Amino acid sequence: MTASHRSKAGVPVWSGHPYPLGAAFDGEGTNFALFSEVAQAVELILVDDDGSERRVPVTESDGFVWHCRLPGVGPGQRYGYRVHGPWQPERGHRCNPAKLLLDPYATAVDGQADHHASLFERTPDGPSPADSAGHTLLGVVTDPYFDWGADRPPRRPYAETVIYEAHVRGLTRTHPDVPEELRGTYAGLAHPAVTGHLTALGVTAVELMPVHQYAQDGVLQGRGLSNYWGYNTIGFFAPHHAYAAHGSRGGQVAEFKSMVKALHAAGLEVILDVVYNHTAEGNEKGPTLSFRGIDNASYYRLVDGDPAHYYDTTGTGNSLLMRHPHVLQLIMDSLRYWVTEMHVDGFRFDLAATLARQLNEVDRLSAFFDLIQQDPVISRVKLIAEPWDLGEGGYQVGNFPPLWSEWNGKYRDTVRDFWRATEHTLGDFASRLTGSSDLYQRSRRRPRASVNFVTAHDGFTLRDLVSYDDKHNRANGEDDRDGERDNRSWNCGTEGDTDDPDILALRGRQQRNLLATLLLSQGIPMLCHGDELGRTQGGNNNAYCQDNEVSWIDWSAAGDHRALTDFTAHLIGLRAAHPVLRRRRYFRGETPTHAGQPLPDLVWLAPDAREMTEDDWERPDAHSVGVFLNGDAIAEPDPQGRPVVDDSFLLLLNSYWEPVEFTLPDARYGERWTTLVDTAEERNAPDESEHKAAGTLTVDARSLVLLTRPARGGSVRAV
Repeated sequence: MTASHRSKAGVPVWSGHPYPLGAAFDGEGTNFALFSEVAQAVELILVDDDGSERRVPVTESDGFVWHCRLPGVGPGQRYGYRVHGPWQPERGHRCNPAKLLLDPYATAVDGQADHHASLFERTPDGPSPADSAGHTLLGVVTDPYFDWGADRPPRRPYAETVIYEAHVRGLTRTHPDVPEELRGTYAGLAHPAVTGHLTALGVTAVELMPVHQYAQDGVLQGRGLSNYWGYNTIGFFAPHHAYAAHGSRGGQVAEFKSMVKALHAAGLEVILDVVYNHTAEGNEKGPTLSFRGIDNASYYRLVDGDPAHYYDTTGTGNSLLMRHPHVLQLIMDSLRYWVTEMHVDGFRFDLAATLARQLNEVDRLSAFFDLIQQDPVISRVKLIAEPWDLGEGGYQVGNFPPLWSEWNGKYRDTVRDFWRATEHTLGDFASRLTGSSDLYQRSRRRPRASVNFVTAHDGFTLRDLVSYDDKHNRANGEDDRDGERDNRSWNCGTEGDTDDPDILALRGRQQRNLLATLLLSQGIPMLCHGDELGRTQGGNNNAYCQDNEVSWIDWSAAGDHRALTDFTAHLIGLRAAHPVLRRRRYFRGETPTHAGQPLPDLVWLAPDAREMTEDDWERPDAHSVGVFLNGDAIAEPDPQGRPVVDDSFLLLLNSYWEPVEFTLPDARYGERWTTLVDTAEERNAPDESEHKAAGTLTVDARSLVLLTRPARGGSVRAV
């Protein structure tokens, strides 16, 4: 029988259990559990609708977990903690019971930190006595019960995956077919007008920019701006409440689940961009919202020999202490929660190199990756790393463990360079086009290790990439000092908007070149939301603080870019239909052993149809190449172990500023070829007449052509 007493606030209190951490409602009451090794006493604070507090001393503690159970307390109840303990910044301890603290395991959050002076510790001689109640975030008890019905994860194979990076608010904020009250919300993203666009486009997964509860930045609010991207997490279990259409306290949880259910029903996976490398509390000058006041030295990396300051590899003020078991538990519990309770299908880890830092170095075999590897839940979902941080040795492209895929920053840079005709790029470009085996194959990884992208939320949009040489970020209020300077962009002759038809035509062709390259490359392609709709940010390449028309998709202009949308959908459809365009294993450049197949699986061809030589690759002015993709020579079997046979393709690429005449290869490769894609054609209406072997075909300046011929080995069998 559980021991019980009544607190001074008149609340019946049972001893409860140390697990699970957080607030767990069981239908009759709620168990509360909070980890703090440094605490000397803990108070659970129940906050009523009028803001009054009921203080419940938590007297039970097991393994540094303080716990109690409150019968009769259920969903909708707001709560926080006050932690009594040492205020010794010189030893890394910052306990102050004047600060009302958010439960790190809260599954819903109410309110927002308003950056009132009471949130900060600025007194030189001790902790600030100012009470932060009324100025901070509160946890909300939630109901875990939800009718998932027949929901099933789509479980798309990596080779079939096409990712669409999106922002919950920006994707739907101006959509005319979404009811106004749902725009910019989880419910808006789940609306048939939005899921219909995504499925018509052909993408298979939506990668959502941060939806964990995040805090606003007082400096930005002082400029009349806000943290739009959301890389400022404070609640790793709670969906961000500002994206909920319905105002019921804690209702964001059910709305998020309904969104996932709707996206799954449309065949779309849900991948979350998660920020486990730091929190919104910043450095020692930041607000005390949660972790800092609960157990600062356990949660954060502090400077060796100077624990009053924070060791920061993220550029945001702090880094989580990845070698502490309770930090690892927090992250793993959070990941499992989003998979098991919220039904998401994978994660993209922001600044993932920080997660690999147990000491100072980036350690591929750190405890975090060991835990992921052996976890029966997390090891089975899609895992994507942003493989860098801002610390020493932080650029780790190609160095993550076998289960992981990575944002391939080298792909982005090389493809941009190739299409602006930078010298000495052809060899690197060939590696990126074929899956970056130079980065990943040495550790026996496969093309799925590379998440290929040309644009993402951080940087220029696709349209801006071909319209601006320089960033234009003055609207961010930092005198244009923020944002990446090395964009590898090209404005095609004039900076920004223009009415010049020749420049506009070239910009359109360059956008098609970049999209076609992305979707015809081996690996996992990722589109940035709105690129298929000609989205512009007016040259702003760091729109993290622009929650307005700068960042939102302008759906009213979508009709003006219908041809680009159709072109994108056509390419995604080609990729889906042809396994040779999305191989599960790397090309080997070898001739298969089965009879009747005279050609390797991949052949690189010079414009005169010779096989490329080392001298050809090393020429600084080499901007044109052909590649033969042999659909009759796919070595990998289908899931039932049967041979896979596909059409063959000839991809002719010309980033040179003049047309180039290509000679088609001899009849061994194919007697007749048909054009499927020609980026020089604005309306995607290429010449579908047949081209004979050994004939010539002129590829326009700065364009590519994709030719095909039918499979020789029988009907196509997709992987």
